[in-house]
Amino acid sequence: MTDDAWNPDRYDRFRSERSAPFFDLVAEIRRRPAMRVLDLGCGTGQLTRYLHRTLQAETTLGIDSSESMLAKSARLTTPGLHFQHQNVETWTPAETYDLIFSNAALQWVDQHHEALLTRLTKALAPAGQLAVQVPANYDHASHTVATEIARAPPFRDALGGYEHAAARVLVPEAYAALLARLGYREQRVRLEVYGHWLAEATDVARWVEGTLLTAYERRLDPTVFDEFRQRYRTALVERLGPSRPHFFPFKRILIWGMARGD
Repeated sequence: MTDDAWNPDRYDRFRSERSAPFFDLVAEIRRRPAMRVLDLGCGTGQLTRYLHRTLQAETTLGIDSSESMLAKSARLTTPGLHFQHQNVETWTPAETYDLIFSNAALQWVDQHHEALLTRLTKALAPAGQLAVQVPANYDHASHTVATEIARAPPFRDALGGYEHAAARVLVPEAYAALLARLGYREQRVRLEVYGHWLAEATDVARWVEGTLLTAYERRLDPTVFDEFRQRYRTALVERLGPSRPHFFPFKRILIWGMARGD
């Protein structure tokens, strides 16, 4: 078993498709001079660099729990742009930020999102902004098939009953209500469906191998995980059908809010 199953090359296999929500989220941000920016779950840092340059931020700090991902970010460090190996679940910012940004990362944090967003809000400067995107595709076969296989032998015992939990991601209206309770003076929360044309249905499995399946890879011995992955691929293609090209609809929630000023 491995503590860090994130593979930057495997994750980047569908870089352009994964990046679309990032650019939509950046478009929500109100730009201000000399912003102090925090990017949670920065991955390889390439999009963090884009965020830093686009906002012309004074400082941008990207944090991620994956050392293999951060290894790619070392060469991107410049004055004002830095990266740290940190766990979002346990890390407490030492300062406040004008923008706390997170693209497709907070769904991995093992904390209820009401408590998580409450904690992040406390790290915002007056009139600071929160911009978050989380996947909401957990009812799609790409995810439900993985859960079904995790419940079957021999994986159920090997995983100790673990299943990747989708419950931590709220419905859009719950995020809107939460931002209101937290005192955000402005907000915009929306569900967006991104349609991806992939070469074949098997590509959906390849997509998920770079994200969801890493949670199982971390908990299984390599030979057991190889069996898990093969059974997943077979079952998923049977469920989706052998279409070429294959249309993969992916739901995501985009959240933006501006905190109250002084």
